[in-house]
Amino acid sequence: MAQASSDYRKYLNPSIISRLNSLELRARLVVEGFMVGLHKSPYHGFSVEFTEHRPYMQGDSLKDIDWKAYGKTEKFYIKQYEEETNLRSYILLDTSRSMQFASEGNITKLEYAATLVASLSYLMVKQQDAVGLTLYAEKINKYFPPKTSKTYLQELLKQLNEISPSEKTNTASCLNAIAEKIKRRGLVIIVSDFFDDINSILSALKHFRYRNNEVIVFQILDPLERSFDFGRDAIFKDLETADEITTQPYQIQKAYREAMEQFIYKIKSECLNSNIDYNIIETSTSFDKALFGYIQKRSRLF
Repeated sequence: MAQASSDYRKYLNPSIISRLNSLELRARLVVEGFMVGLHKSPYHGFSVEFTEHRPYMQGDSLKDIDWKAYGKTEKFYIKQYEEETNLRSYILLDTSRSMQFASEGNITKLEYAATLVASLSYLMVKQQDAVGLTLYAEKINKYFPPKTSKTYLQELLKQLNEISPSEKTNTASCLNAIAEKIKRRGLVIIVSDFFDDINSILSALKHFRYRNNEVIVFQILDPLERSFDFGRDAIFKDLETADEITTQPYQIQKAYREAMEQFIYKIKSECLNSNIDYNIIETSTSFDKALFGYIQKRSRLF
């Protein structure tokens, strides 16, 4: 049993998950691995069925024991209640060319983001919440309103599996358009590298808050985009404009890092000031960090 519980983390490893062709399979393995891990974490209140638990005490009815939890932990837990609130979630995924970047040994930002979105969608449908999906770049390419059915989830996963980045970014315009589409208060999740005009993006994020939506931001970055640790002459090519520049990275590394950290700090601080939940995730990071962020945010909504 101990061996089984320690193996779950392999299903959260981006490099391992990326070898699977099916996003539906990826999502299932990530979520199941994540939920198994919760039994050994401070977040033990969430079970594989999103039921709140407490330890079994003498006098408790045997019919309230969660036998699935016992099978995984060999400990008795009592089901207290099941979350039945139907949340409407809108997931917005940036599919622009900049999301196609990957440094050696890592998967692309888009592949990481798509797997994260698939996992979040799987989680939501599993807990009977409605989930919708928007794919955007220079314009909104796909929009699916929130629904709760498993067949609908399969359609969303199919769309994620067929993503092909081919456009520049116009994040603010797309976010503002979606904000106008949302007529009922819900949870908005934006997954992007946010490589665009930052002031326009921040204004668009606040648009969602102005309309009383809860907002979670996942900024997906490759580790090399923060470290700029190239160490030799290099030709840099803009993935969206195809512009090229030749430089010696070590000469500009300090200035680059400072500019990048200022960029990140501005997004983070403005999100904090607007009560937007900001999360920065590198593509080398296991998916449980992002999934914890979602569950913690959701728990504060009710």
